[in-house]
Amino acid sequence: MEVHKYSHVQHIGSRVSAELRDGKDCYDAFDALFPAGTVTGAPKVRAMGIIEDLEPHRRGPYGGAVGYFSFNGNCDFAIAIRTLFTKRQKAYIQAGAGIVYDSKPEAEYFETENKMGALIRALEARA
Repeated sequence: MEVHKYSHVQHIGSRVSAELRDGKDCYDAFDALFPAGTVTGAPKVRAMGIIEDLEPHRRGPYGGAVGYFSFNGNCDFAIAIRTLFTKRQKAYIQAGAGIVYDSKPEAEYFETENKMGALIRALEARA
């Protein structure tokens, strides 16, 4: 693990690698890992159902995967934990926080605002 420092937040990053069982390929690995439990919560299937019931809008690219499958069977993906997408001349920014038992709602909200700050500044610079 290593700490990645950005303009508005810091993250602990990890690189994960594995050897696949016989008969499995990079597509099986991708299918097993996404959507990521770090974004959906746990247990994953139940948490995804709760998200579907409670959130008023679909998440779109947020929480999805960005990466590639190579011709030699390798793949490399990252979780889209901060996203900006446009639709009909409007920009939408999404970010989240890891909510756990002892999370403080105000601190988590402030964290999401900080995470979105870099994307907002990028839009403001282009305006």
